Amino acid sequence: MPTKTQRIIGWTLTVLVGLFLIGASGVPKFMDFPGKADMMTKLQIPLNLLTTLGVIEVSVTVLYLIPRTAFIGAILTTGYLGGALWTHLRVDDTWYFPIIIGVLMWLGLALRHPVIFRLVLGQASLTPLANDATQR
Repeated sequence: MPTKTQRIIGWTLTVLVGLFLIGASGVPKFMDFPGKADMMTKLQIPLNLLTTLGVIEVSVTVLYLIPRTAFIGAILTTGYLGGALWTHLRVDDTWYFPIIIGVLMWLGLALRHPVIFRLVLGQASLTPLANDATQR
């Protein structure tokens, strides 16, 4: 069971990552702003794809922010961030920011649900689930 401090830090990281992904990255994909066309040209992303990318980014982030769907949201957001990483690597742009966001996202989730730390470190076992299936 996570301590109160772990839960608070976990939720704080979760909300900050969510606010960034939705407010600073997702929503601007639906808006027109100076330099947008030049930025997308540099990243080699056609402007007509931005709405689709914005819908995907906001959708997976909302899944991450809902406690019941947070794990699948984190997996899907990781995939989205992997695509962002590849996009930046492909055009020789600063590439580490999607990694930082992904690490903060998983850290926030793991602080809320410590079993994630145990799974990553190999300390948790799924064998009780297998034993339950064989005993039926």
